[in-house]
Amino acid sequence: MSVLVYTESENGKLKKAALEVASYAKAVADAIGGNVTAVSINSDNNDDLANYGVHKSLEVSDEKLQKFNADAYAEVITQAAKKVDAKVVVISQSANAKYLAPLLSINLNAAYASNVVDVPKTDNEFTVERTAFTNKAFNHTSLSTDVKILGLSNNAFGLKESKAEMTKEDFSAELGDDHFKINVESVDKNTDKVSIADAEVVVSGGRGLKDPKNWGMIEDLADVLGAATACSKPVSDMGWRPHSEHVGQTGKPVASNLYIAIGISGAIQHLAGISASKTKVVINTDDEAPFFKAADYGIVGDAFEVVPKLIEKLKDFKANNA
Repeated sequence: MSVLVYTESENGKLKKAALEVASYAKAVADAIGGNVTAVSINSDNNDDLANYGVHKSLEVSDEKLQKFNADAYAEVITQAAKKVDAKVVVISQSANAKYLAPLLSINLNAAYASNVVDVPKTDNEFTVERTAFTNKAFNHTSLSTDVKILGLSNNAFGLKESKAEMTKEDFSAELGDDHFKINVESVDKNTDKVSIADAEVVVSGGRGLKDPKNWGMIEDLADVLGAATACSKPVSDMGWRPHSEHVGQTGKPVASNLYIAIGISGAIQHLAGISASKTKVVINTDDEAPFFKAADYGIVGDAFEVVPKLIEKLKDFKANNA
């Protein structure tokens, strides 16, 4: 059986999430007995995919697809899936992939399972484990359609190398005007920063910083850790930080390996949005702050004293272990 994985790229480079879904697709292929084919759109170099179990790379190069268009991208992936007779299609849980999922489900007459965290069980039924209730629980979902679509939860599987002999093939999908009813004029991004969606470490600040002028402390810590910066909803509402950095249930979800919350009390909406992060650290002066109940590690102290010392120690550690 063939497994098709859509490997996302940005500015011609594969995203970290692309390698993670490729790793997962390889594990799925091993479970059902098959090979992995990847389809990428306007990616300059897909050689890395061979290190994560991909046997064939279908490479699409099309000027009309330089900007993400859900209808057109879904049609490309649909035609690729039909070309290789894929029984399982693997995508990420990025914002773009969430737009693609329902379109692919319709195009392929396929069941779609989101927030998948483990390799499917195939003994009697095709069953996947998924997160539910904002990562507070798990459920087990059985898919009975001929083609299945799996959305892998961010950072749920990790990067697992598995060398494969990979062949490359140029692939052109047949696209019509109906696939370009929406025209993307421009995309504005913070290109000089680590993306919250792709970051393994996120440093987040709240109202406890007292003034937007104090945000340099957050950025300094993020620079040392190679992390993305984020904020709580009140901070973005007050205009201290852009809404693109707001994380939580009503902002961007975070599934990082390490989430550091500085001066954030831990409202239930914020905790729901970051609950998928593997290790949570909180720094707050209030030892009754709700965040301490959800955190793996907590420091009761003044962030203006604790964070500079933490930055200093991290710099020393990196200098001595370079």
